[in-house]
Amino acid sequence: MSKLDQQERELLESHDRGEWKSVARLARERKRYQEYAKATLKKDRRVNIRISTKDLEAIQTRAMEEGIPYQTLIASLLHKYVSGRLVERRA
Repeated sequence: MSKLDQQERELLESHDRGEWKSVARLARERKRYQEYAKATLKKDRRVNIRISTKDLEAIQTRAMEEGIPYQTLIASLLHKYVSGRLVERRA
């Protein structure tokens, strides 16, 4: 058996702590992520933006939680915003 690297150990420990949840409606979730990928793969323009380190780290964390690259998450958020599907949550 090979040794686990740090990330693998963290994942195993997370699983052992019961932090993993089964995905309800797996087919629907798979389709949702396929749509994210499709929207992201239709790239024909490059955009460079400047954002704060704090915001970028938060986006990267959220993307990791969702299991997608952070650039995909950003592209998805922009797509949802311009298509009117992104709704601001009021406190």
